[in-house]
Order: sequence, then C-alpha cells, then structure tokens
Amino acid sequence: MSDCRGKDSWPELKGKKGDAAARTIEWENRFVDAVIVLEGSIVTADFRCDRVRVWVDTYGIVTRVPQIG
Repeated sequence: MSDCRGKDSWPELKGKKGDAAARTIEWENRFVDAVIVLEGSIVTADFRCDRVRVWVDTYGIVTRVPQIG
C-alpha cells in the first residue's frame, strides 16, 4: 500500500490507444502525469506518486496495466 493519492491503476486501459489512455489517467487522477513510453525503452527505477507510465507497442496500443510508479 502506498501513500499516493487517488486512483493508482487502470487495468481497463490495457489494449486501448496510448494517447487516449494517458488522457483518461490524468482526468481520473489529477495528482499524476501520464507518460507514454515505447515498450523496450529504458527508464529509471525510481518510484514516484506523480507519474504513471503508459507502455505502448509500435502501434500505440497499451501493453501493460498503467499504474502509479
């Protein structure tokens, strides 16, 4: 359990278009920024309550459940 505020994961967005998913995430939790990341990209391992990574494939489709981190 984290101390982050608001909704913390969006399983319903897996398989959806990444840009639409990012807008939904930011609309449902005003405390986070959704960042679209291409699958296979190297990212930092730090945990942040104000970030949700939206992992997408080369077609822009969400490949993982977006969650705070």
